[in-house]
Amino acid sequence: MTLRVGVIGGGQLARMMIAPAVELGLEIRVLAEDDGMAAQLAATAVGDYRDVETVRRFAADVDVVTFDHEHVPQEVLRMLVEAGVPVHPGPDALRFAQDKLAMRARLEELGVPQPDWARVADEAQLRDFLDAHGGRGVVKTPRGGYDGKGVRMVSGAAEAADWFAALEPGGALLVEELVPFVRELAQQVARRPSGDAVVYPVVETVQRDGVCAEVIAPAPGASEKLIEVAARIGVLIAEGLGVTGMLAVELFETDDERILVNELAMRPHNSGHWSQDGAVTGQFEQHLRAVADLPLGDAALRTPWAVMVNILGGPVEGGMVERLPEVLAAHPSVKVHTYGKAPRPGRKVGHVNVVGDDLDDAVYEARSAAARFA
Repeated sequence: MTLRVGVIGGGQLARMMIAPAVELGLEIRVLAEDDGMAAQLAATAVGDYRDVETVRRFAADVDVVTFDHEHVPQEVLRMLVEAGVPVHPGPDALRFAQDKLAMRARLEELGVPQPDWARVADEAQLRDFLDAHGGRGVVKTPRGGYDGKGVRMVSGAAEAADWFAALEPGGALLVEELVPFVRELAQQVARRPSGDAVVYPVVETVQRDGVCAEVIAPAPGASEKLIEVAARIGVLIAEGLGVTGMLAVELFETDDERILVNELAMRPHNSGHWSQDGAVTGQFEQHLRAVADLPLGDAALRTPWAVMVNILGGPVEGGMVERLPEVLAAHPSVKVHTYGKAPRPGRKVGHVNVVGDDLDDAVYEARSAAARFA
C-alpha cells in the first residue's frame, strides 16, 4: 500500500518534496491556498489551512500530515491529533516555532545558549531593557515574522510604538540584545517519531536585507569544538521540543567562537537547500523519511564543498524559463532549482547549487549563474 503524505501549504518547500516523494514511492498531496507552485506538480486541494473543516477533509485522505510552513493554528493541529492523524511535527513542537516568546522561554529551560531577551508589553519595559543593554536591541513580533519581516533594530523605545499600539490585550513583544556576531550559521537535524536523529554539517549563511542570500557547506574554518557544540545544540533542541521531521537552528557565532540560537524552523529550510545536490540525502527526502518514520539517510557531504545562492527577484524582463538556456550553457556544473513563481523584486524565485573540491570556484560559479537570472 502506498503511503500518502499530506503537506499543508503549497509553496516552494512543498514543491521540492515532490521529486523525492516519487523516488521513495510515496504519494504526496498538497493543501494549497491557490493553484501556484506545488499545485503545478502534485495532487492538490485548494483551501484555507486555517479552516478546521477544510483541513479535516484534506487529512481524511492521507496517512500522515506535515507542513510547508509553521502558520497552521493550534486549534487545527489539535483537531488533527484528536482525530488520530499522525502530525509531524506535532502541535506541541510547532508552538515553539509559532511563538518566539514561548521559544525563548523553553530554550532557557533547556539551558540552550541564546541572546539576552525579555517580554515587553509597553515602551517603558522596552526602555528599561535597552538601557541595560547599551541602548540598542532587536524587537520582534512573537508571531508571523520571516525573511526580515516582524524584526526591527531599535535604539529607542518609541521606534516600536506602532507595534505596541497594535497589541491585543495582554499581548507583548520580544526584545533581544543586539549580538555582535562575526557570522551566521545554521545547524540542521532530522528526527523520526521513534527518536532516531541525524545531524547535517553546520553551514555558514549570508543574509542580505534580512533574507538568506547564500549558504556555504560546511561552514569554512569551523573548529572541531564549534562543530561539536552546534550539533549538540541541534539535537538538544530537537529532543527537548519533540520535533519530528527537519529542524533548522539559525545561530550567531561570536568573535570568541561562542554560538547563540537566533531562530528555529521545523521544516525544510533555505539553509539546507544546498543538500539537494551536496549531501548524500537531501533535506526534502530526509524530511519525508522522518515524517513517515522511515530509516534516516546519510547526511554527509558528497564533495568537500557545496554552495547555494538564492535567485532573488528574477528577470526584469521575461521569465525564468527564458533565461535557462543561457544559464545552463554558461554553467554546465550548476544545478538550477526554480519555484514556478512570477518574478518580483526581492522575491525568492529559485536557487542554484554548485558542488566541488575548491570553495572559491564553487562560490564564483554559483554567484555567476544566479546573476544571469537578474
